Amino acid sequence: MFPIIFVISIATMLASWYVSNKLKNKFELYSRIPLLSGMSGKEVAEQMLRDNRIYDVKVISVEGRLTDHYNPSDKTVNLSSDVYAGRSAASAAVAAHECGHALQHAQAYSMLELRSTLVPIQNISAKALNILMMVMIFGGMLLVGPQTLPYVLLVIIACNLVITLFALITLPVEFDASNRALAWIESRGITNSQEHAMAKDALKWAARSYIVVAIGAFAQLLYYVMMFLGLSKND
Repeated sequence: MFPIIFVISIATMLASWYVSNKLKNKFELYSRIPLLSGMSGKEVAEQMLRDNRIYDVKVISVEGRLTDHYNPSDKTVNLSSDVYAGRSAASAAVAAHECGHALQHAQAYSMLELRSTLVPIQNISAKALNILMMVMIFGGMLLVGPQTLPYVLLVIIACNLVITLFALITLPVEFDASNRALAWIESRGITNSQEHAMAKDALKWAARSYIVVAIGAFAQLLYYVMMFLGLSKND
């Protein structure tokens, strides 16, 4: 079983690298093609919010590339500078996608609410996991002995379980936001048929990056579960 888990882990890392590079290339390509409507990402976002009668969400620019996100705590659609000022199919797709999250928040979309509830637990789990990994790497022989290892593995499994659940719950949240975005930009005439195909393709590759993360999280969880079961059998 262990060799299979290692193969899955390596395959996941390669898939992550491939999807990440493909995503960057797609956005770079589609960002070079001007949108016939001439709307910027900022204008697309503001229009989508107005059309859905959301007036308490601000659209702001943030630094970095592909750093776009919706922040439910302060109700802001944060667009990277290229998307904020960009006038392309890629900019329209990303801006509308982030507004899709704002719509989810306004309509109390159940999966988004569940994901938001898990955020603090996921953050604690990730920090605990990092600490445990550091302890096992630098002081494992002294601090983690045969008697304590099963308990340490149980904590690691619990942390990985939370991270995996978070990654899985993220999938419907992201897919739904993209579906809302694509439906709106098409119905509103923001993109023509060719531009709409570009926007759909860009969001498709963005969604695949979340799928790879979920698979990687599950593979890591499975690895530690099998390690724990192996110890149990030996006992």
